[in-house]
Amino acid sequence: MSARPTPPALQEYAPDRLPLRTALIGIAVTALGSGLLTLAGWYIFHRISLPAFNTSMVTRALCTVGIVATVVLVAVLATLWIRDGYKEKEGGRVPRPRWRTWLTYVVSYLSPALLILAALGLPLSATRLWLDGVQVDQVFRTQFLTRSADQMGYADMNYEGLPTFYPLGWFWLGGRLAHLLGIPGWEVFQPWSLISIAVAGCILVPIWQRLTGSLPVATAIALVTTAVTATLGAEEPYSAVIAMGVPAVAVMCAHAFAGSWASTIGITLYLGISATFYTLFTGAVALTVVCWLALLTAIYRQQWRPIFRTIIIGVGSIAIASIAWGPYVLAALRASTPLESTAQHYLPQEGTQVPVPFLSFSIIGLLCLIGLVYLMIRLETPEILSLTCALIGLYLWILASMIVTLIGSTLLGFRLEIAVVLTFATAGILALAELRLSGFKALYPQVVDLKLRQRLNAAFLAVLALGGIHYAQQIPEANESALDHAYSDTDGYGERGDRFTSDSSRHYIDIRDFIDSHGHPADDTVVLTDEKLFMGYNPYFGFNAFTSHYANPLGEFSVRNEQIQQWSKDSWEQDPAQFRQALESAPWRGPDVMIFRDNLEDPGDGFKTHLADDIYPNQPNVRYRSVFFNPEVFTEGWDTKQIGPFVVAVRSDAS
Repeated sequence: MSARPTPPALQEYAPDRLPLRTALIGIAVTALGSGLLTLAGWYIFHRISLPAFNTSMVTRALCTVGIVATVVLVAVLATLWIRDGYKEKEGGRVPRPRWRTWLTYVVSYLSPALLILAALGLPLSATRLWLDGVQVDQVFRTQFLTRSADQMGYADMNYEGLPTFYPLGWFWLGGRLAHLLGIPGWEVFQPWSLISIAVAGCILVPIWQRLTGSLPVATAIALVTTAVTATLGAEEPYSAVIAMGVPAVAVMCAHAFAGSWASTIGITLYLGISATFYTLFTGAVALTVVCWLALLTAIYRQQWRPIFRTIIIGVGSIAIASIAWGPYVLAALRASTPLESTAQHYLPQEGTQVPVPFLSFSIIGLLCLIGLVYLMIRLETPEILSLTCALIGLYLWILASMIVTLIGSTLLGFRLEIAVVLTFATAGILALAELRLSGFKALYPQVVDLKLRQRLNAAFLAVLALGGIHYAQQIPEANESALDHAYSDTDGYGERGDRFTSDSSRHYIDIRDFIDSHGHPADDTVVLTDEKLFMGYNPYFGFNAFTSHYANPLGEFSVRNEQIQQWSKDSWEQDPAQFRQALESAPWRGPDVMIFRDNLEDPGDGFKTHLADDIYPNQPNVRYRSVFFNPEVFTEGWDTKQIGPFVVAVRSDAS
């Protein structure tokens, strides 16, 4: 019995490995091309008349057609590409037609964008909102995009005069796209989300081609990564695009700590950019992947080079991150009041369980199971060992997040599930690539000739393509609830995507007109209200944030809450002049506008608004309580108006 063949290094899958310069050019050109393609697709989809996704099956059918066409075209071109490689190895090389070479590259490099357009762009074509509409966390993301489109600097999404605490990278770029397209910040949420996820998926093709040496393998990894991301994390695009790069970073660590400067620089850029997009993944990847692998490599090889490379990566990535974080860090160092942050006070049910995607009864579950087995039997390959160690590090972070609950916080470990799934799925693709290379030939070398190998390869790819179609066509279904909200929520123009009657948010335009008529520009007006969507659609500054979890630590959220409650209580014993004096004597700029959901003619217990309190470790982790203002204090110095169900009070005596 012959000995087991030596496992090939990743670069030996096929002779498609890109030189570094070519790979860099490919990344740049692909990013530009995929971005333009996705933008063009979004524009076209919104110019044709398609029925709403939540009221018709027509759009669903067109989504499936687009997905099938994308996967089949890639599979056919990949089969022909691999067939040409077999002919070359067997000495019967036939020159690959130049047109097919270019077509294969173009389709392969842009296929993730085509998949995103088919699986998410088409379902959202009849609404202006992104997945989940303006539900829960999407409200603050919408508010940040609205602020970023209104101001090019470091302004906080809510508080006047404070530098942003939340990383501005993705939102700042979205604001620039809004200016380019001539649309408001809230409306750019959808096209910018599509573009950013599509671009991230597409640049993975040249990156993985450089790492694996195979165009078909790189394309498969990129498509699987894009499909999984569209299923698990598309509603939060700025974190999703960072998660998509985790497996590649793990493999690059093996190269960097072995001496590759290209991989070292690549990791540095990844961590630096990710810090400007989404801090959690930056910290998790830096500690549980990069530093963890550096330490293990240094101990195993008994050399300091991995540690030195890690220091270089750390210094370089911090320098990049300071572009976004510098103003906030400086302000925090100079702060005279305590910083207050409850961003990590969140523990949903999924945060109490360890993700085991390889036990899921699905195509991706099977792929992850194959990946798990492959990781165990190929540990002698450095890149595979790095993927395995990265997974161990991610699981340690998830477990540590549960342990940290003992001290009243979390590490938001549940958000790392997508990185775990992507890493296992990537390992599964690598396993199937190796099986295609050596499986049948190694077992039956005398039986499997060139023609049979070509047929087996075609059948193999056909099965994979069908599995991919089966999974990808379920992406809209997996996002069905999020799509429903995108159509049923009222947008900033007061309209619903499904054309049903809008809710009370349709009155926001009239409220904006009323405020404007008093000479209060949005970028120089402070509003006190619990109407979160109004602040999401209009770039006013809020006197306080909606909840403490997304409030700037410099904003003194709880103290401001106490101030609002005190104003409310004292208003019942004050006249209008005393009330105005109370507003002006606060440590912060007082509100120019107050919006209540009440009745001007019959205010009942007074004009009501709500305050939010953090009640972690309870779940839900927010409790709302009502406070009531005396309507009489608004009779002088304020203009009040009933607009729909809202009472709007605007300062009329402001200088």
